[in-house]
Amino acid sequence: MDWSDLRIFLAIAREGTLGAAARKIGQTQPTMGRRLRALEGALGQTLFQRTADGFVLTDEGNAVLRHAERIEDEALALERHVSGATTQLDGLLRLSSSDWFGTVMLSPVIAAFGKRHPAVTVELLTDARLYSLPRREADLVFRIKPFSEPEVISRKLLHIPYALYGKKGSKPPRAGDGSSVRVVTMNAEFADMPDAVWLKRVLPNAGVASRSNNRQVQAELCASGGGFAVLPRPLGDSDRRLVALDIGATPPGRDTYVGYHRDLKRLARLRALLDLVIERLAGPAP
Repeated sequence: MDWSDLRIFLAIAREGTLGAAARKIGQTQPTMGRRLRALEGALGQTLFQRTADGFVLTDEGNAVLRHAERIEDEALALERHVSGATTQLDGLLRLSSSDWFGTVMLSPVIAAFGKRHPAVTVELLTDARLYSLPRREADLVFRIKPFSEPEVISRKLLHIPYALYGKKGSKPPRAGDGSSVRVVTMNAEFADMPDAVWLKRVLPNAGVASRSNNRQVQAELCASGGGFAVLPRPLGDSDRRLVALDIGATPPGRDTYVGYHRDLKRLARLRALLDLVIERLAGPAP
């Protein structure tokens, strides 16, 4: 058995289709199919049931999955250990954050870091997905949800206030009503976020002009006259087309946390970047 085929097996099991798995690990779809057939031949077992909706693990496949994940965990632990022992300020750092936070908060810090350490390449991934630190999908993660994984070292980075914004020149709507106004808010998947709940409570009769899970899209819609929106103040205040409105009530802010895997605590380039992030955004830890 070729051990590298287990990586392909895991990708197919997690993604559900050859195409998605191929994109995930940077292989071609025919190569993925050929390596899967080779693995099944070496094991003498059919690992997936091929269906119209994709690949579904058989009982034998589920048994192999448990062993393959343990092998992967050990391989990743070895990789993290070796990476953590590296003290040179060069190489790659992969960061993950929300879209607006990466643009407004992290980009200036990353640019400053690049001037200090030009041999380090920083890759910033900005989307709603929660990237896995244990699986090395990211080295440093910024998010509004506290970390619960025991192998992750984390801290609260900063508290971000939010405000209700309108296009410059807008008059504040009347709290408790909102029947004559339209708003831009979160999509259904994130409708329970504190700011979205607050907006619905203070402007219960407002019409929903549009929804988006992207804060920068919300800001652009608001600045274009598409409706009032609750935005993080660093984002809203950075756009001169927007104005923060006082309606006698303030939306709840959010804490932002930063975390990294404990095996990387000796990685000099990660420590250097994290120190700069803390210096620029939060100040020293208490």
